[in-house]
Amino acid sequence: MDQESVHADIAIIGGGIAGLWLLNRLCKEGYNAVLFEERALGSFQTVASQGMIHGGIKYTLGGALSGASEAIADMPEHWRRCLQGEGDVDLSSAQTLSDHFYMFSSASATSKMTTFLASKATRGRVEKVKAKDRPGLFQNDRFNGSLYKLVDMVLDVPSVVQALANNCRGRLFQVDWSTDRLNKNSDGTVSLQFGNGTQLHCKRVILSAGQGNEALLQTLKVDSPRMQRRPLQQVMVKHNYPHRFYGHCLGAEKTPRLTISSHPCADGSQVWYLGGSLAERSVGKPADKVIDDAKRELADLLPWVDLGEDARWATLNIDRAEPLQRNFARPDKAYVAAAKGCDNVLVAWPTKLTLSPNLATETLALLAESGVTPTSGAEIPALDFLPVPPVSETPWEHAFD
Repeated sequence: MDQESVHADIAIIGGGIAGLWLLNRLCKEGYNAVLFEERALGSFQTVASQGMIHGGIKYTLGGALSGASEAIADMPEHWRRCLQGEGDVDLSSAQTLSDHFYMFSSASATSKMTTFLASKATRGRVEKVKAKDRPGLFQNDRFNGSLYKLVDMVLDVPSVVQALANNCRGRLFQVDWSTDRLNKNSDGTVSLQFGNGTQLHCKRVILSAGQGNEALLQTLKVDSPRMQRRPLQQVMVKHNYPHRFYGHCLGAEKTPRLTISSHPCADGSQVWYLGGSLAERSVGKPADKVIDDAKRELADLLPWVDLGEDARWATLNIDRAEPLQRNFARPDKAYVAAAKGCDNVLVAWPTKLTLSPNLATETLALLAESGVTPTSGAEIPALDFLPVPPVSETPWEHAFD
């Protein structure tokens, strides 16, 4: 079969929020960039996130201002500008579930919370909520802990994915790795070859496929950078309880004891999506045991809440895909680096949803340092033989079928 060659400045592999945000930034800077997704936009990690765009307060629970906290302190304001249509990416069509979220403690952890929130690390970023201003969930005499409001936000993640995709129509393509492949050429560069013989040559190929980066790196026989997985087993409960809530419960650990986010369903009910230490300690356990643990946690922390006998429960196993760290620690920052042995390949992980804008900025800086500049007046490569990937549904859309 004759091979037709087409060209672009940048090809991004992976259509989660990180890849889509990067595509938006590249196009805005004048690069002729395209993105390839195997399944649906936002699959796996992106739509499994709780949508919390935070400034790192939860990373200071150990008492010190950590590298993770410093790296993301300005992220909520960055996202807020984008949501208003005034930032480096236009997210004005995306939906915000809540303009802030909360941190609360049980009575037994109140002293720790008071000490933590009096520290310099939290100044100007957290405020105590008076009893009369508490959200509906905490308008109950049985709550005798402390409640604080954080200047962070919660987004409807599929709507963010859709907004990013809408900004780049004509540049999003679905690949099928059973017929399409990455070619490592004799000159050390990598190109994409499709099932019909068409070959795409790029100045840079950027792997931004989350956990999918691992298989892509293996295909290219790249051993650096390497990936780590930090697994979670999140809990979902679908119910008709009237109150939504977005927040962390502070316990004895350095991470939140429990994180709750609320997500509307098409049938008018809602899902409470439960994470935090609950999800971390549930890895590898049977779902029914994890659900029992979640019920005990809710009964202990929110004893006045009755989700009803018809509440339906499910769990979700999800891996946090990240660059390998010593002792499998949590990375502090977004990550992008050259793939060893491939002259035109970069490998990227945002490490957390909040840092997707930071990852794009770091990547653009790396391209500039490498002398990779936009091709003036270049047309989108002729790849219309490939389908357009849909936006992924959330895990709870079918978890209760």
